[in-house]
Amino acid sequence: MGRKWNNIKEKKAAKDKNTSRIYAKFGREIYVVARQGEPDPELNQALKFVLERAKTYNVPKSIIDRAIEKAKGGSEENYDELRYEGFGPNGSMVIVDTLTNNVNRTASDVRAAFGKNGGNMGVSGSVSYMFDETAVIGLEGKTEDEVLEILMEADLDARDIIDEDGTIIIYTEPDQFHAVQEAFKNAGVTDFNVAEISMLAQTDIKLDNESQAQFEKMVDALEDLEDVQQVYHNVDLGE
Repeated sequence: MGRKWNNIKEKKAAKDKNTSRIYAKFGREIYVVARQGEPDPELNQALKFVLERAKTYNVPKSIIDRAIEKAKGGSEENYDELRYEGFGPNGSMVIVDTLTNNVNRTASDVRAAFGKNGGNMGVSGSVSYMFDETAVIGLEGKTEDEVLEILMEADLDARDIIDEDGTIIIYTEPDQFHAVQEAFKNAGVTDFNVAEISMLAQTDIKLDNESQAQFEKMVDALEDLEDVQQVYHNVDLGE
């Protein structure tokens, strides 16, 4: 799974170029999750998850507080969670998760982003069967053996544990996401390099330079859409 972490690193590095866009997307997601349940992360596991992920992207507290206060204020702004699936150059596969208050607009925008960049939208299920929902947690300051010992003591399992240049990456079941984080916090880990539930491709593919450039242009177009929250794919963008 090491190559998949390379894709996550690429994504996290790119975020620095678009911090305002990333913050806006988190603000929307925090508002929606807080409005769906309690606006208190200790009482709302979904909200707690979003806030943990926001921390790894250095989302300012002011944006988080504003989104939660908006949810507390009884705003009538409603969003639908929709997933689109599609294809890019040479067998590349893409999953697009959105939050939208205008389904027709979002569907049209996503379709256009695919079509104008050498891709096409597929039907529901045409791509997602090739991906696994996986909790990904990255941390520093522990060895692989120490990480394994912490997990065993907490009676937790991992799909895989990999050392990527000093960062230990733990792949585990989505329903163990919070428990794994708590186990490491209890062991003295205060910060995580990555902490998210992702859709990871079962098999990654490599593209030639021309196809990869076209693919990256397509992904950029999708991520630039206001309603798009996450884009997952099966292309190995590592060197």
